[in-house]
Amino acid sequence: MIVHHFESKHSVLNHFIAEIRDINIQKDPMRFRRNIERIGEILCYELSKTLNYDTKTVQTPFGTKDIALPIDKLVLCSVLRAGLPLHQGLLNYFDRAENAFISAYRHHPEGRDEFEVIVKYFAAPRLGNKTLVLTDPMLATGKTLENVLNALKSHGIPKQIHIISVIGSKEGVEYVKGVFPEGTHLWIAAIDEELTSKGYIIPGIGDAGDLAFGVKL
Repeated sequence: MIVHHFESKHSVLNHFIAEIRDINIQKDPMRFRRNIERIGEILCYELSKTLNYDTKTVQTPFGTKDIALPIDKLVLCSVLRAGLPLHQGLLNYFDRAENAFISAYRHHPEGRDEFEVIVKYFAAPRLGNKTLVLTDPMLATGKTLENVLNALKSHGIPKQIHIISVIGSKEGVEYVKGVFPEGTHLWIAAIDEELTSKGYIIPGIGDAGDLAFGVKL
């Protein structure tokens, strides 16, 4: 796996990361969602530099211009519900991409620390010979992405896989390295050192889905 980690590359991205971490700014769900969306825009711009391009001739009012344009067939796949703002950030730039959605959540039997990831809803186009972009804002243990990958196999094998995450744990990043194909790219804004016993990132941001859309039962 090729990991693109942007935390130490000082840019405006740091400002958006600081705001989604800030316990006071987090109280504004609309700003939280917009910051996640903006982070998605920045990461997908970086990802776009690795795509395949072909030169097209564009007619202007005064002549023609040859421009290199991306030619990959993209499928953007987001994990519900936390991945929706991140998905929108990618869709702002990759507006002609196909889309897929999958629900994956943690189930803690009897409130124990141990959990299983349950996948229930899944809608996706065929993936064969396409570039798959998986979006999940929090890469904690990596098990959610593993389950998503397994669910997607029924829809064909993509020629390339990219993962876009906002914040991950060092343990989670190492886990997905062993699960995904060798040539997979991970685009991630920040990597934190620790996980709690229940698999939450420390210092992290808390529950991204709750911060974006409200507390669930």
